[in-house]
Amino acid sequence: MIKQKACAGTLESSDIYVEIAPAAAGSGIKLNLTSVVMQQFGDQIESVIRQTLDQLDVKDAELTVSDRGAVDCTIRARVETAVCRGKGEE
Repeated sequence: MIKQKACAGTLESSDIYVEIAPAAAGSGIKLNLTSVVMQQFGDQIESVIRQTLDQLDVKDAELTVSDRGAVDCTIRARVETAVCRGKGEE
């Protein structure tokens, strides 16, 4: 369960910036994604984000994500870090 607003990443080239915030129980995942490669890889980026949230058992959250061409492992790492911070686990 996400308890607080948190973020991870940067807006540098080849990175991704992820903000996560709590959402009401049962509201699901609300994802606002922007990317410089949205047309080519938008579906893949969203899939990696949602898979990572599922693996971390995050059911309800609001995410704002700004991608600057990050690869999958970077996307997973940034989402995981934001979730840990949002849960207060630092």
